[in-house]
Amino acid sequence: MSRIYLGADVGGSKTAVGVARDDEILARAEGLGAAVRPGRALASAATIIDVARQALAEAHCSRADVFVVGAAGAGRSAERDELYAAIRAEGVAEKLRVTTDIELALAAAFGDAEGIVVSAGTGSIAVGRDAGGATHRLGGYGWQMGDEGSGYAVGRAALGAVGRAADGRSPRTALLEPLLAATRCSDLDELIRWAAGASPAEVAGLAPTVLGIAAGGDTVAQGIADYAARELSQLAVCLLPHLDATESVRVALTGGLLGADRPLRRAVIAKLRDDPALTPIESPIDAVHGALALARKVG
Repeated sequence: MSRIYLGADVGGSKTAVGVARDDEILARAEGLGAAVRPGRALASAATIIDVARQALAEAHCSRADVFVVGAAGAGRSAERDELYAAIRAEGVAEKLRVTTDIELALAAAFGDAEGIVVSAGTGSIAVGRDAGGATHRLGGYGWQMGDEGSGYAVGRAALGAVGRAADGRSPRTALLEPLLAATRCSDLDELIRWAAGASPAEVAGLAPTVLGIAAGGDTVAQGIADYAARELSQLAVCLLPHLDATESVRVALTGGLLGADRPLRRAVIAKLRDDPALTPIESPIDAVHGALALARKVG
């Protein structure tokens, strides 16, 4: 008898859900980001359930046998358990497993084999799995303590650069006008007010604009992009001692900033190639496929 599987990849900027009947993908749906924040699992669950029901409706299914949710911010048991309880109460699947978005990426990229995943979206993190199956994590401390190389870090750096340039404390930059357009502000004063009330996801939403300006040759924006690429590649480099690998370790990139044809992806891959102990994977990975693969294992 065929079984229906649901898999959700939940990030800070986007939630993607796939529905499969056995090995056949039936439908996909996307919605707003729903990364888990302490004490706010109900809000995350509401978005996840909404997108999951859209996908189920597209697949002409009312319910799934197994639902695997991989969410940013679910790396600690308190948030993970709270999210599990909130999703479980909605009854969209007989069995439910809640894990991290990075575990989905590991499954999509390597199956059960060893490797490293570096993720950069609203936040940033890297996780490596060794030959024995143990996982090791670096980064992922959130926008207040870390997330170097993330969309938030890039957006925040650009806002700071614009402010310093306005004061004459740093070189002139072409970033101001694009940032005004991206935030729908009319001038620097309005941008200052916008930044004072912006959420981490809103600041991270500036990153594609900043990286686009960098690709156009602006020196300040290029410095921000290069710093992000260095920080992200260093996550993989610093994981190597934890893996005790005897051969070059494969590295997969995931997250909104590191998708196919993104300039930051190309820059990170170039830096990873400088270390002979690392082998970057050129092709992008689909974390929803990883969620569905884990769902099949659940049963």
